[in-house]
Amino acid sequence: MLKIGDIEMKNQVVLAPMAGICNSAFRLTVKEFGAGLVCAEMISDKGIVQKNEKTMKLLYIDEREKPLSLQIFGGEKETLVEAARFVDQNTNADIIDINMGCPVNKIIKCEAGARWLLEPNKIYDMVSAVVEAVEKPVTVKMRIGWDEEHIFAVENAQAVESAGGAAVSMHGRTRVQMYEGVANWDIIRKVKQSINIPLIGNGDVKTPEDAKRMLDETGVDGIMIGRAALGNPWMIYQTVKFLETGELTGEPTIKEKMDVCKLHLDRLIALKGEYVAVREMRKHAAWYLKGIQGNGMIRNAINECLTRSELVALLDYITDSAEVKEKQAV
Repeated sequence: MLKIGDIEMKNQVVLAPMAGICNSAFRLTVKEFGAGLVCAEMISDKGIVQKNEKTMKLLYIDEREKPLSLQIFGGEKETLVEAARFVDQNTNADIIDINMGCPVNKIIKCEAGARWLLEPNKIYDMVSAVVEAVEKPVTVKMRIGWDEEHIFAVENAQAVESAGGAAVSMHGRTRVQMYEGVANWDIIRKVKQSINIPLIGNGDVKTPEDAKRMLDETGVDGIMIGRAALGNPWMIYQTVKFLETGELTGEPTIKEKMDVCKLHLDRLIALKGEYVAVREMRKHAAWYLKGIQGNGMIRNAINECLTRSELVALLDYITDSAEVKEKQAV
């Protein structure tokens, strides 16, 4: 099983930290489908240090989500250490993760995220400072490199280990690739061979079979699933079961999908209030609808929803329509 510091997971399947996605409502829903570890969306170190109201709300963790990794980002040692110390002493997170992989410009301009990939020495310096300041295990999420000419994946992972980091998660794309192209699992394999702390592989794990193949081909200690779980927490369950038994479980019914979508919605409302939650849930609902025949018009209608009752009515309509079609088919 995957073990990070003294935190032991029940399996090797990890939910990736996704900005604007991985709030408590989403994490808990995925956790209930069997994820061994869930990761919170990245949080600004300066937001924590300044006690920004919106940032503080991102620190909320439901006990049922645990074990949980809470991710912070920043480009300056002083504020990164101060934020990590606050998370260590004032939250029920199990692991503190440092983001070194975010490729978006506004994060890069702060000398944070993937910007660190060009400087192994800075990685060592920053990680060692955080490790010394906290009690919780410290991990790092990174990419294989900045671009094809600047891939320091092995050096960067070794810097994390030398600095006292407890594990590394590595996305098999460069910063320049963003989320396009193919993830390079060969480099992930080389990284695994070069360090002794756990390595979690990320990138192009779209099916349970992909997860098994990544484990076999790279030797990683865990599998991180991100976009494949959007609107599809069953992917987590199917992957856990496939790795445990070698058997593929069936796909959910349309009713099951809509019921989980409503559960997710209600958790988001409890977390953020109806006004914000319904608007945020539009994108999630569209992901839950993926693969359902004739969902285009419904998706357009969902994007106009302003209240819970409006959104639930559409989800119920989808379920009822599917059941009518099933009866007609019989």
